[in-house]
Amino acid sequence: MSAPLSAIRALPSWLLGRAAARGRTLVAEALAAEGMKMWHHVALSAVSDLGPVAQAELGRGIRLDPKDLVGVLNDLQAAGLVVREPDPRDRRKNAVSITEEGARLLKRCEKAGREANDVLMAPLSAAEREQFMGLLIRISGTDG
Repeated sequence: MSAPLSAIRALPSWLLGRAAARGRTLVAEALAAEGMKMWHHVALSAVSDLGPVAQAELGRGIRLDPKDLVGVLNDLQAAGLVVREPDPRDRRKNAVSITEEGARLLKRCEKAGREANDVLMAPLSAAEREQFMGLLIRISGTDG
């Protein structure tokens, strides 16, 4: 008799899901050590890249429901990591910008995230990591 779920566990989708779950756990733990949650980190990183950015555009960019985004931004603003001000292009909208404190925290979180990903990829050689990343990009349907 074969091991339970052996057919399912041999599927690439199963293995990718397991690897993704392990990666999310490692990154979430690393971010938590900096006092940050995953969606907060995603939003802060996007604000850093795009800011000042309209709140609606930010939500579309990170694919987060507007109601959820408001809560994340409220938390980030309360912590002094972002500011929301009227958008100079359209005063009816809010533009979100990162603060100096937010930029400092983001830098620490990015380092923690890289270190967590290094732990995830530790079983692979440098050449295998590069090949694996290329393959992931190809099957994910993204351009990187």
